[in-house]
Amino acid sequence: MPESEAASFEAAPQAARLDTTTEGGARGTPATTRWWVNALWIVVGIVSGLGIVLGLGAEGEAAGGSPAETTTAAVPATAVGVAAVCYLAAAATGRRWVGWAMVPVASVLPFLEYAGVPRWASFGVVGLAFLVYGLARRRPTTLAQAVAMAAYYGVAIAAVAMPPRVGLVVAAVALAAHVAWDLVHYRRDVVVHRSLAVWCIGLDLTVAALCVAFAVAA
Repeated sequence: MPESEAASFEAAPQAARLDTTTEGGARGTPATTRWWVNALWIVVGIVSGLGIVLGLGAEGEAAGGSPAETTTAAVPATAVGVAAVCYLAAAATGRRWVGWAMVPVASVLPFLEYAGVPRWASFGVVGLAFLVYGLARRRPTTLAQAVAMAAYYGVAIAAVAMPPRVGLVVAAVALAAHVAWDLVHYRRDVVVHRSLAVWCIGLDLTVAALCVAFAVAA
């Protein structure tokens, strides 16, 4: 075999391996992440979760109620929606960094309620837009992420209509269950950056645990 052909033959597998990460890491080779990096993102996730729950609880305290009394199923449902939209956005665009970029964007969606747009509608429209875009671009992981969003967020939104304490627990369980989705993507190193998956784990567990504790204490 001529030397030039041999070089091309040896380079082909390497090029193929590099290409496996282009679709949002859909088939990427898992990389090793240092434990302290994961620990750092877990802590950031925990702090973010505490900020979400206690921050909203502070508004309740100003109105004369404790966080345990004022935290509703809308809190964990919102966390589920943000996480699901971020995963779907990364899958639809084929870019992992879009997952992180969508965190602040998705976090603003609930505030559209002040303009008369229901929370479920704002997340639903954004999710549908990414689904259509991803399918049009033939991103292979888009449909799976859309189904996951419909399942996790659907349960969480249904919980909002339940009796307050029951709904809070159901929405919290849906959020805690999302950790399984985070772990799958972390272990496979696909769709989103591992840092986002680990951050979500810390946030999901923190918000879910506090919400269950509040439901029991109320």
